Amino acid sequence: MRIFAVTALALVASATPALAQDATFQGPRVEAVAGWDRLETKGPDASGFVYGGAAGYDLQRGNFVVGVDGEITGTTAKKTVGAVQVKGGRDFYAGARVGYVVLPNTLLYGKVGYDNSRVITRSGKLHVADNVDGIRLGAGVERTFGHYFGKVEYRYTNASDHIERHQVLAGVGYRF
Repeated sequence: MRIFAVTALALVASATPALAQDATFQGPRVEAVAGWDRLETKGPDASGFVYGGAAGYDLQRGNFVVGVDGEITGTTAKKTVGAVQVKGGRDFYAGARVGYVVLPNTLLYGKVGYDNSRVITRSGKLHVADNVDGIRLGAGVERTFGHYFGKVEYRYTNASDHIERHQVLAGVGYRF
């Protein structure tokens, strides 16, 4: 009986490093994101649904993670006040993220990067589609499930022409 207990304990101890290796935040990843979008302009503000995809690469050293992100999203954010309509368009993002593994499968991270959004304004027969550049800041939590992961993220974008954007998103993805 004692030999069985020692053998079982040795098997459990040897399996623990393998479990820790499965919870990695390193390598290329792809994901789908969706959530709430609030577009604040000099005129009417608009809220809607944001949706899209992202790809990135992370490098993990101990509990520290650094990575790069690229993302393309669209939005349903639209608001009409009187004769003026403001509508969000496509959104491109490229940036970096830095995180810390707080539990074996859980990463807390912050991000910063360049954002280019399209904002469409209509007033009568006048139609203007502006591309505005800005800085995106964000923070989130990511949880791995083998090669799959889920995340929740808040981000704020401060763009040119006094345009601000607040977003709360959830994402699911796959790490290669």
